[in-house]
Amino acid sequence: MWCTEAPVLTVGKDAGEVERWLAGGGLACPACRGRLCPWGYGRGRVVRGDGGARWRLRPRRARCAGCGVTHVLLPVSVLERRADAAAVIGAALMRAAAGWGHRRVAERLGRSASTVRGWLRRFRARAGPLREVFTALLCTLDAEPLLPGPAGSSVADAVAAIVAAAGAVARRWAVLAVSPWLVAAAVTSGRLLAPGFTVELTNTSRPW
Repeated sequence: MWCTEAPVLTVGKDAGEVERWLAGGGLACPACRGRLCPWGYGRGRVVRGDGGARWRLRPRRARCAGCGVTHVLLPVSVLERRADAAAVIGAALMRAAAGWGHRRVAERLGRSASTVRGWLRRFRARAGPLREVFTALLCTLDAEPLLPGPAGSSVADAVAAIVAAAGAVARRWAVLAVSPWLVAAAVTSGRLLAPGFTVELTNTSRPW
């Protein structure tokens, strides 16, 4: 499980670009909008990706020049408190939305059944608020949104809203496609499955 000890701010996947943002004053504190400055690094951790891929992540830390609060700059490819990449967790949620049970999902993704069950339980517990928040994002980005209809379960409804919002992001910024799970990680600042997190849009920048 991924742990952090400071507020999280989601940033892009390119570490070099993040360094340039910090050096140039391009990152602002979400609390007071003061300039974020380099402030060491967080604890390193191995992240598990698709197909057995693994990489070591040592997230950058930054300190606000205004209010003095420190932040962990978490790449948009991962979620807070999770050792698996956002894409892997998203693949599990997509299959659960299609009616797969957690054991079948775990076997398909090469993860333990207990790990996948934990993801699905956490997502299911907040599926209603997630659906509302990402539907609101869809309506904010698209003047004439095509709202997803009932998908058969609370999980499927929430996943459909996230996918629809990602489509609106792609249209708004004229990109060919953007992963729904990068969008979900970005706009929740990596807290999609974090315990105690109040579901709300906490980051509407464009780190993807």
